[in-house]
Amino acid sequence: MKPTNTSREISLEVGTLLMVLAGALFLASTATSVGAQTNSPARLTLTPTLINQLAEELRTNHPALLAASSRTRAAEFNAAGVRIWDDPMLIMGTQVADTAMKADEGNLIYGVSQKFPLFGKSQALRRAAQAEALVERAGAAYTFQTLRRDLALALFQTALAQRVVEIGELDRAWLETILSSVEARYRAGQVALTYLVQAQNELSRRTNQLTTDTYRLTNDRQNLNRLLNRPPDLAWPALELPAIAEAVAFTPDLLRLSVAYEPKAQMLRQQVHAAEAMTEASRKARYPEVGLDFEGRNYSGNGDFRQAMILFNITFPLGNAAKYRRNIWRDEERARAARYEVADQELSVRQEVHTLTVNIDAARREAVLNRDEIIPRSERAQASAQVDWEANRIAFRDLLDARRMLLEARLMYAQALAEQWAKLSDLVLCCGLGDLEALRMIGNPKPTEK
Repeated sequence: MKPTNTSREISLEVGTLLMVLAGALFLASTATSVGAQTNSPARLTLTPTLINQLAEELRTNHPALLAASSRTRAAEFNAAGVRIWDDPMLIMGTQVADTAMKADEGNLIYGVSQKFPLFGKSQALRRAAQAEALVERAGAAYTFQTLRRDLALALFQTALAQRVVEIGELDRAWLETILSSVEARYRAGQVALTYLVQAQNELSRRTNQLTTDTYRLTNDRQNLNRLLNRPPDLAWPALELPAIAEAVAFTPDLLRLSVAYEPKAQMLRQQVHAAEAMTEASRKARYPEVGLDFEGRNYSGNGDFRQAMILFNITFPLGNAAKYRRNIWRDEERARAARYEVADQELSVRQEVHTLTVNIDAARREAVLNRDEIIPRSERAQASAQVDWEANRIAFRDLLDARRMLLEARLMYAQALAEQWAKLSDLVLCCGLGDLEALRMIGNPKPTEK
């Protein structure tokens, strides 16, 4: 029996439906695989959030920070361990005499001696120890901020090295294409052997330079692993430089912020307080020591009590007065030297902040110039030169010159971009800020749109 028109229509509809379902399943599986590739951390753009996450890993892993934390805790324990009251001293002895005197005065001697915490001497020593603990804490903060700056610089350097390698790979691919064209034209007798040798030499130089750049990228990644105390051969995804940041102006607010909160200056100010506290402790060391002694006596023959004495004792520091004065002068000079160091650091910070803002502005203008003008013009020049060379209107060297001009522009753009963000990291350290995001408080250096 022949199939009817209705059965054929039903079979066609079923077949169409199955094809649609198969296509939908294929598209879904393709989308899933593409999404998995998109979500894979093959590339990471350097952002303040990412740098902060790595900085927290740096805080917990870097040996220098762990050592600074241990020194801080040791100084705090030392400050908490300064005694106000000295331990009492137990006195025990015997009397060597005839039996009558022993029986009369007692020959078993016992007692206790206690010094009094007068004139604030112990309190001054505790304040000096507390000031030293604050110095260690400020030193730990300075070490962390310095290492965080070094980590940011290493990240930007690695991203720059990554970009240099990518530019080199693009240039090598272009040179391979040009070499293939030159070889074909040479076999056809259209160009001289000199052109072929030039193309081969350029490709060889590029391949060698790309190998060097790849090794440098590997070294930069190992440096990152060292800073984070990771295994040296731990793999990193490709790091990408952020977009151009906005300008940071040199303003009085920026200057005041840097002078007040620069980490090294803060550490030096704590050293001034510690030196002043030590000077005060040296002044109080001149005061005499006052103590109370209690002494009792018993007779060993029958154990009866014979007598008791209460004595006050006091030291006379008159013979060492000159020594005490010199100790005070020593600590006063140390405090004076610490103040001069603070003043010198503040002057250095003022100059460094101004220099950084100038360099940040120069790097930003260089990056904008290459991105908006030089690179587009160089790309058009290279494309035009390639067309003219294929039409035998220009020499092969002119094409290579156009290629070098574009290559230089791309490298200068990447270097200027990395330089801007590196100087911004230095400025964050000078201002004692938490991270690059905090620069919005002073200059709003947000990434601009590409």
